[in-house]
Amino acid sequence: MTALFALATSLLWGLADFGGGLLTRRTPALTVVVVSQSVAVAVLGVIVAATGAWSEAGARLWFAVAAGLVGPVAMLAFYRALALGPMGVVSPLGSLGVAVPVGVGLVLGERPGVPQFAGVLVAVAGVALAGGPQFRGAPVQRQAVLLTLLAAFGFGAVMALIAEASTTLTGLFLALFVQRVTNVAAGGLALYVSVRRGGPALAPGGFPWRSLPALAFVGLADVAANGTYSIAAQTGPVTVAAVLASLYPVVTAVAARGFLSERLRAVQTAGAGLALVGSVLLATG
Repeated sequence: MTALFALATSLLWGLADFGGGLLTRRTPALTVVVVSQSVAVAVLGVIVAATGAWSEAGARLWFAVAAGLVGPVAMLAFYRALALGPMGVVSPLGSLGVAVPVGVGLVLGERPGVPQFAGVLVAVAGVALAGGPQFRGAPVQRQAVLLTLLAAFGFGAVMALIAEASTTLTGLFLALFVQRVTNVAAGGLALYVSVRRGGPALAPGGFPWRSLPALAFVGLADVAANGTYSIAAQTGPVTVAAVLASLYPVVTAVAARGFLSERLRAVQTAGAGLALVGSVLLATG
């Protein structure tokens, strides 16, 4: 079950990142974050009300609040990096955030077996290669790398925090709702400050109504990924769940190949193969 939910997390995050990267090429990144997360808040609010999840309120929700504060910073940095540089540079580096939850798992006493340890090394190497990283070129590429590393640390912190925010399914609904409300509040404040400083809130064509379904998908896929990761981390070793969940760059690269006709280079194909081998070792170890 851990492997299943963690791989579902990779699929959801990979598609959300692909959609978010496309949207930020036409709409300011802050607006994408705020609108997509507002849709998630509305849906989660209905779920929380329908399931009576308010009864699960407790001190653990502070982990959700912390995740909600870190998340917008990470997403904004990541979306801006995707808008600046090719997905082949940004996506694999973004997965380096896996070091945070894996480190937490090791500190808490988890010790992966030999097959799992080998799987961690193989999968991380595969993820790093799957995007076909390119570190030569104009300064804008270096800026994209720096923004992505900031995002990676933030994503890893969110993974570690959200895994601690609940112990039950209804509690998870409430934790995700609190996280997203905090996301919208923090992102909305950042958007307000940006506008006051002269930054654009919308694209020249106005509010992207035609992009609303895509914005909704990005927000809902991202929150669903947080949920499936939390379940994966609670049902099995965090070290396994975190590494398998970090395979999303492979999904992003494949989506870019399918929808944008971006050709996969030899290094990307090799990376995807290594990531698959690593996931098998993790799942069977």
